[in-house]
Amino acid sequence: MIGALVFFGIVILLGVSVAGIFNRLVALRNRYKNAFSQIEVQLKRRHDLIPNLVDTAKGYMKHERETLDAVIQARNQAQRGLEQAAGDPTNPAAMQALGGAEGALNGAVGRLLALVESYPDLKANTNMMQLSEELTSTENKVSFSRQAFNDSVMVYNTYKQSFPAVSLAGMFGHVQDAALLEFDSEAIAEAPKVSF
Repeated sequence: MIGALVFFGIVILLGVSVAGIFNRLVALRNRYKNAFSQIEVQLKRRHDLIPNLVDTAKGYMKHERETLDAVIQARNQAQRGLEQAAGDPTNPAAMQALGGAEGALNGAVGRLLALVESYPDLKANTNMMQLSEELTSTENKVSFSRQAFNDSVMVYNTYKQSFPAVSLAGMFGHVQDAALLEFDSEAIAEAPKVSF
């Protein structure tokens, strides 16, 4: 009789432990997916600001058409990368593509902002100053959101790879590690310097 009670006690304890591991894996996965949605919001805002920035510059920078087109092309590429990553933030290839596209966009925007320095009238334009300030603010938010996402991914991956979760994670559908979001260009980690 006592042996049966001990056996059932052990079975119940194991069941509770397994359920706890499952629930923690789900909670951590949901946390990093939510963190990615915060990045998505900021990147969409960034992508929405860029055409306005280009349109404002277009009137002043008639001879810089190539640079303006490069910014729009990089923005469109980054939007496609964001759509793919948002569709499956657990896909490492999609996260890597997004990081590369955002790095290229940052480089194109950086070249545009460097050219703006050569156009005093454009630099003094109120609309351009407001857009540049909003872009700088958004860049800071992107950096903060990316850091929060990468922290969430690290916590998820660490728990998933730790014992005893590692022995059950695959059985619960947590086969692949989550991918960090790293931009190709380190310049995006820091907001562009704009001086008016």
